[in-house]
Amino acid sequence: MLDPSEILSGNILIVDDQEANVMLLEQMLRNAGYVNISTTQDPRTVCAAHAEHGYDLILLDLQMPEMDGFEVIEGLKLIERGGYLPVLVITAQPGHKLRALKAGAKDFVSKPFDLIEVQTRIHNMLEVRLLYRRLADYNRQLEQTVLERTAELRASEARFQRFTELSSDWYWEQDAQGQLTRFSGPVSEMLGIGADSDGDGGWNPDERAQLKENIASRTPFLDFIFTRTRADGTVQYLQVSGEPMFDSSSRFTGYRGIGMDITERMNWRPAAAATPA
Repeated sequence: MLDPSEILSGNILIVDDQEANVMLLEQMLRNAGYVNISTTQDPRTVCAAHAEHGYDLILLDLQMPEMDGFEVIEGLKLIERGGYLPVLVITAQPGHKLRALKAGAKDFVSKPFDLIEVQTRIHNMLEVRLLYRRLADYNRQLEQTVLERTAELRASEARFQRFTELSSDWYWEQDAQGQLTRFSGPVSEMLGIGADSDGDGGWNPDERAQLKENIASRTPFLDFIFTRTRADGTVQYLQVSGEPMFDSSSRFTGYRGIGMDITERMNWRPAAAATPA
């Protein structure tokens, strides 16, 4: 909710070609405690003034020479594109009320003035206008926060990917259907994802079956080691870790993981210790 002082501090413009009406409305508003009041008897200045000052409420007479209130409303609509048009029209013509509302005005008061009615309508319109602005400010702040968080997330993802690239021989992501979506390194060759992994290829069939079962069951796995026999008869050792990925609705979206060739590490044997004489 708004503090009463916020409403009394609302920026108000009175537009009427009759000086007596301007003085009456201004005095009424000041007596009610409003402090930011501007006036004009020239309707041709209203749009430029609103573009500069962004009034919270415009009290607008409809019957004015040279440029009537309906023309002013059309000009204001070009400034408040998609926004809230803060116009309270003043008219002595009953038939103009509906026309003004259809044109975009938010409310009306009739001449001669009922001061209590005018004060009430002004208060209500200012409250709505200020709440509308508060909501717009909140939405802009929320949008900025989302942009900042998105940028942070992208930076974090970039750091994560760079880290995985430095700490492994390959990195991969695959979708729910098993197709590669992002990868670095020889994933197809070393892991068989995206390649014809159903052929022999020298893979150890039991280990390959276990790896496929882990992925099919959406089970995370760490440092899983599997082997394949090269054409020259030597054995290649591969180590892989992976985890399933889910979206915000807990729907499975695929796998991601890292891997490395650990053949040299697996074949390394410490030299035998020297036997003392």
